[in-house]
Amino acid sequence: MAAAEPKPPTGAAAARRLARSCWSAFWDYETPKVIVVKNRRLGIVYRAVQLLILLYFVWYVFIVQKSYQDSETGPESSVITKVKGITLSEHKVWDVEEYVKPPEGGSVFSIITRIEVTPFQTLGTCAESMRVSNATCDSDEDCVAGQLDMLGNGLRTGRCVPYYHGSSKTCEVSAWCPVEDGASVSQFLGTMAPNFTILIKNSIHYPKFQFSKGNIENRKGGYLKHCTFHEVSDLYCPIFKLGYIVEQAGENFTELAHTGGVIGVIINWDCDLDLSASECNPKYSFRRLDPKHIPASSGYNFRFAKYYKINGSITRTLIKAYGIRIDVIVHGQAGKFSLIPTIINLATALTSIGVGSFLCDWILLTFMNKNKVYSHKKFDKMVDAPASEPSQQDCVLTDARGLAQL
Repeated sequence: MAAAEPKPPTGAAAARRLARSCWSAFWDYETPKVIVVKNRRLGIVYRAVQLLILLYFVWYVFIVQKSYQDSETGPESSVITKVKGITLSEHKVWDVEEYVKPPEGGSVFSIITRIEVTPFQTLGTCAESMRVSNATCDSDEDCVAGQLDMLGNGLRTGRCVPYYHGSSKTCEVSAWCPVEDGASVSQFLGTMAPNFTILIKNSIHYPKFQFSKGNIENRKGGYLKHCTFHEVSDLYCPIFKLGYIVEQAGENFTELAHTGGVIGVIINWDCDLDLSASECNPKYSFRRLDPKHIPASSGYNFRFAKYYKINGSITRTLIKAYGIRIDVIVHGQAGKFSLIPTIINLATALTSIGVGSFLCDWILLTFMNKNKVYSHKKFDKMVDAPASEPSQQDCVLTDARGLAQL
């Protein structure tokens, strides 16, 4: 009688069955269980949330934001400006060469509208300005020789001398004399300034899409010599009157001409390159950029001097200029259809619709009267079998109430 073959240990067989059962999970298909809850109010909430999410993506993301496009912000830009016109002051006629600073025609320039002139200044000694702190004096003892005030006009000599007008005295300084407030004369240049014309030539380029365009229309017959800007009829005639720019910025021209200020001319190029190039047009806006409501820093002015010789000695005319500074600012954004952002946003939209299910599940399992019943229906319990009796249930979910078995 042949001897019986020995049986493998029970634990080893159980381990093999467990390994086979677990390994099968790699190629098994899993699908979530769907429970239909007959509750009208919950159904309305679910559909309303889905509808809001769908409207958000269709209207805002795809229509307003055009998220199906690849975009580029901040175009490469060049700006060339040219001012034309003449004006009068109390003493002379002013042309472009005198009232536009700097004359190169860049994106930032100033148009002088009022000046305070201190003529015939020469190097010498004279009374210090009363606007300088500790400049007033009664005797030479009040003035320290060699003292230099960085906010003053020169080096003090140590003498106390009469001021330019009145009975006051100030410390004498070695400087360009007479000092500015002692002999300055004010002249207003803004009488005809509202009629100055400003040509703003702008070209932009979006390198990502190899798209370029300018703000001047290609017309024959000297079009630019006879036109001025109009938002509808002459959009591509970028010749603006200074008075128009100030008016569009919401400012009073006479007040601005006396105190000076900074006006921004903003050119916006928002282009949908899925359309024709003719649909990509510049949009102009104007606003004041300097803080006019802060007395300590309102207005705009600067100084410069003109030098010449009289009888072999150097003389200068000091000019404190108040004016309207124009800052031309160009920005924009271009977009064109691209498959990658379209797929990404579509996937995001489809995923976000699941927020409605999450919200309704939370209401169902938290606030509904039969939330425990719904919880047992929705979730299966994992049964942990003893180690000595391994079975397929070690790797398969079962329904504790016998509602489903996978």
